[in-house]
Amino acid sequence: MSPFTTVHELADGLASGAYSSVELTKDFLERIEQDQSNAFVTVTAETALKSAAEQDQARQSGDASWLAGVPMAHKDIFCTQGIRTTAGSHMLENFIAPYNATVVNRINNQGMVMLGKTNMDEFAMGSSNENSYFGPVTSPWGEALVPGGSSGGSAAAVAAGLTPVATGTDTGGSIRQPASLCGITGLKPTYGRVSRYGMIAFASSLDQAGPMTHDAQDAAIILAAMAGFDERDSTSADRQDVWMAGALQGKLIRPASLTIGLPRQYFNHANDSAASLDEVRRCLEGQGHTCVDVELPHTDAAISAYYVIAGAEASTNLSRYDGVRFGHRSDNSESLEDLYQRSRSEGFGAEVKRRILTGTYALSVGYYDAYYLKAQKIRRLIANDFAQAFTEVDVLLAPTTLGGAFAQDSLTQDPVAMYQQDKFTVPTSLAGLPALSMPCGFADGLPVGAQLIGPAFREDLILGLADAYQSETDWHHLHPEQTA
Repeated sequence: MSPFTTVHELADGLASGAYSSVELTKDFLERIEQDQSNAFVTVTAETALKSAAEQDQARQSGDASWLAGVPMAHKDIFCTQGIRTTAGSHMLENFIAPYNATVVNRINNQGMVMLGKTNMDEFAMGSSNENSYFGPVTSPWGEALVPGGSSGGSAAAVAAGLTPVATGTDTGGSIRQPASLCGITGLKPTYGRVSRYGMIAFASSLDQAGPMTHDAQDAAIILAAMAGFDERDSTSADRQDVWMAGALQGKLIRPASLTIGLPRQYFNHANDSAASLDEVRRCLEGQGHTCVDVELPHTDAAISAYYVIAGAEASTNLSRYDGVRFGHRSDNSESLEDLYQRSRSEGFGAEVKRRILTGTYALSVGYYDAYYLKAQKIRRLIANDFAQAFTEVDVLLAPTTLGGAFAQDSLTQDPVAMYQQDKFTVPTSLAGLPALSMPCGFADGLPVGAQLIGPAFREDLILGLADAYQSETDWHHLHPEQTA
């Protein structure tokens, strides 16, 4: 069995008895043990093997789901009962959650086996996975390259064949950008599609969980397993989408004769994926779809608005880490105020501090109207741009990133340049729309991704379109030489 076998192929193999869950789990655990990428913060070998044995027994008794026994990994931002959840931070280095996130419970309900928790930028703040307290993750495409962020550990683990699927979170592109740089498929669902309960918050009006997989069919399966209304999340959408039941069994409907918009503002910026995007367009046109140019006029303001809004929400969400109830607590404080200052200074890394400070500034008296309120108005304009575009087209096609993976340490001293790595992903996050990145080619020997963006709650359109594209291309089958 190849380490790059898809979830649906593994599920079929388990159902046919070709191998057991224990055999699969041992194989992936051995690969994780040999890996040098630092993709995992915590490996749960003992509990994984116990869970695998339970799922094998459930299959023998005829009481197992289709996905039962398939290994997977969680980004270390999801609370896991009795297992360390760090969010990549010294602040939560020893935090053991007393409950599971809803996403974790729903994956568990399918009988999937958790291999461990993947590394990430601290509190999901970063585009390179160089901000983790537990050290940077290296790309399976080159030890000197970044995997992208903040879900870089999940992306690297899937790309390197350490797990067939991993969960990620996307606030401004943290699923799609690393998926593009690592040559895998990553889906950011519509805001509200997947519960945020038990997912450690960065920016609450933007955070959304999603799957990171080898192909679109797997992304649909895992989305269907994760999604659904949750009364414990006030932003959870109460929807019953008929297509989700089929998606959970690996059944996707490939849409016919769509009108696909090409946002001029995305394609005007010269980037290394331009030639690959042109090939995607030709492939989709060959399948009977029509591509037309569209305008998203406020795109260039998205990065500025995003970092004001996300920073402001981060400054509020992270204020709970005060050294009193949970998280890192300084041992040398002389007063309550000193406890707060020392605990936060010691517990948070440089990038998190930067965003807390800028967010607090934007919310402060005298600056709220000039920065935060204006950013929210821009956010509305960006959402209106997408709404207008979707009166003319069914789906949008755009680049995911500016190019392939960049070198480690090349942007760490230039935060503005680092923030620009999210240029093509941030607008959809501000609008709360679903978007998928799929491998579409190479630039300078490194994978690049194409981004499909759909109307709210139309993940079926972009997943079906991606599946149709992947039926005629093999970019999603190409893997790093050192792991092949």
